[in-house]
Amino acid sequence: MPLRSPRAGRLDARQPFLRCEAIKAGLTDLELSGPRFRQLFWGVHISASVAPTLALRCRAALLIAPSPALLTHHTAAILWGATVPPSPAIHVGILAGARLRAEGITTHRYAGLPASARRNGLPVPTPEQTFLDLASWLSLVDLVVLGDSLVGQGVTTPQRLVDTSADAHGRGARLARRAARLVRAGVDSPMETRVRLLFVLAGLPEPVVNFAIRDETGRTMYRIDLSFPDLFLAIEYDGRHHIARQGQWRQDLARREELESDGWRFVVLVAEDIYSTPEQTLARLVNAFAERGRRVRIRREEWRRYFPGRQPG
Repeated sequence: MPLRSPRAGRLDARQPFLRCEAIKAGLTDLELSGPRFRQLFWGVHISASVAPTLALRCRAALLIAPSPALLTHHTAAILWGATVPPSPAIHVGILAGARLRAEGITTHRYAGLPASARRNGLPVPTPEQTFLDLASWLSLVDLVVLGDSLVGQGVTTPQRLVDTSADAHGRGARLARRAARLVRAGVDSPMETRVRLLFVLAGLPEPVVNFAIRDETGRTMYRIDLSFPDLFLAIEYDGRHHIARQGQWRQDLARREELESDGWRFVVLVAEDIYSTPEQTLARLVNAFAERGRRVRIRREEWRRYFPGRQPG
């Protein structure tokens, strides 16, 4: 939707543009407030025919941010493809002393902007810095979910998160160091992280992530989400995504039956087991260990802080 004006040439309304640019292109405030345009932030507009994607909202925020600026925190995590609790705002990092106030933008000030990269053409802190930034915003479990997903995207490693967190200081640094030590490679979903952390925070043994079952030639036949291979004990999370993938679900069930015939014992969990009845879930695992000849017990109560379960009444 290029707009032409004898005074200003062209204005591409398919991209965010400033009010001052629109006025120079011959538009009026009345036109900008009409049905042809939508306002993304105060003083930043776009054609009403264009869906306001995250990338467009990020570009709009940077238009009114003082330079230099980065997209940080939750926004950066999403741009890196990681899992983070939702935040409706666009998070922008600027230098201390600079000003940026706009509804829909959360501003973060740095004494000096951190090392940056570009993601989808947009400036963001490195994955490691994004992890550190969010350590002062997230709980331990959500921070480990973030770390696991950053590693799963191939943009960092557990060791790089550990090394970066070791040098951190200030708010969130202690949590970042602890969370980084709990990040693992090979995690396929946020719920697998939560299941693993439920066990770890209860003081139970930590399961192996993504254990490979190989045939006699060394070829990988199956991978188990979480397991204790020495006990032939597997823990798998069955998410609702299987409903939309019936073929994959049937394959998973067939694989599970085959492994059970080889002596594996499966504990299969769903969302309710983690969010509503975590205490019963821990008891199931303790019993599964006992069936395999190993006595374990819940040694810590920290799990209750992050997995409170369904409250009576």
